[in-house]
Amino acid sequence: MSKKPRKVRVEFRKNREVRARRNKITSIEHATGETDDLRTDERISGKGDISRYRTIKSSGREGGTLRDVDEAGCVLARILATAGIHCLAQTDEGRRYECTVRQVVRTLARESRNAVVTGDRVLLRPINDEQAVVERVEPRHGLLSRASGGKEQILVANVDQVLIVVSAADPPLKPHLIDRFLISAEKGQVRPLICINKIDLVDPADLQPLVGLYAQLGYETHLCSAATQRGVVRLRRALCDRQTVLSGQSGVGKSSLINRLEPDLDLDTRSVSGWTRKGKHTTRRAIAYPLSFGGTVIDTPGIRQMSLWDVARGEIEGYFIEFRPFVPLCAFPDCTHTHEEICGVKSAVAAELISPPRYESYLKLLTDDSD
Repeated sequence: MSKKPRKVRVEFRKNREVRARRNKITSIEHATGETDDLRTDERISGKGDISRYRTIKSSGREGGTLRDVDEAGCVLARILATAGIHCLAQTDEGRRYECTVRQVVRTLARESRNAVVTGDRVLLRPINDEQAVVERVEPRHGLLSRASGGKEQILVANVDQVLIVVSAADPPLKPHLIDRFLISAEKGQVRPLICINKIDLVDPADLQPLVGLYAQLGYETHLCSAATQRGVVRLRRALCDRQTVLSGQSGVGKSSLINRLEPDLDLDTRSVSGWTRKGKHTTRRAIAYPLSFGGTVIDTPGIRQMSLWDVARGEIEGYFIEFRPFVPLCAFPDCTHTHEEICGVKSAVAAELISPPRYESYLKLLTDDSD
């Protein structure tokens, strides 16, 4: 039995109405001492006429925009790319629409930086054969997000796994960034894969300690070179029939890897970028591409910082799985594993039972150092 829709009072973000005061209460003409005739309900603050609300019906589901709409004439689709309030969507039958997002949908997502993201399942109302309006965002799963400007920025939605792409050199390898992505993936219930690209620039033997570390922790790691195609075949098997997002720093070779995985793609000149009429550099936004061997891959812009969203300071230790056997050995239940004298985690680090670089990543996260 479906739940009875509940009503939600929504305040719109913007109101372009210019509010005029009914009395010029600051004018010199009122400075006569005659106050009996002045209105007493005048407000200085921007309330009353300046505020706009709308009551909508909510389905009570978690995720999405929770908005009940008349589904007659609507179709379900998946977002392939977004640019502001505009997006490109494709139905299950393969029809594509250039879409705008209805204002009430954007208002419902006011706690997030973006109302619609690549990978979203949405309900569209077609206007014609090429254009449509997004009426509702369906409940999401499999998120990759980060904190940005005090709000959650969802990078992609409804993915099975994230391929964390780093480079062996140029730019330099940053294990701390890998650890941040691992936490974000676990938080969003997405399977993480690690890909170290550009191994042709270094001696692969130098990477074995790092690969061995993450393998012991249970993370699948791939050594690849987009230049020589080394490791591409194994990587293709890992992405087959999955919804995968590639994420990492700028310059690590995400787009180059996709071109190697799908030789027919030319990401710099793909027509999908033409719908925005704002250039053809695909890495400016997250764009989904179908794979000929099954599944979808989402190319994303380079990320300079990966600040964690909705992860409390006291929860960070729980995302470091190698800490778990040693936490009960700490003398204090609220041990932060930083300055305490009797600490099971610090003792394990000293005995090399926990990797010192991983422990350093933990300390950086405690101070919210996102570099």
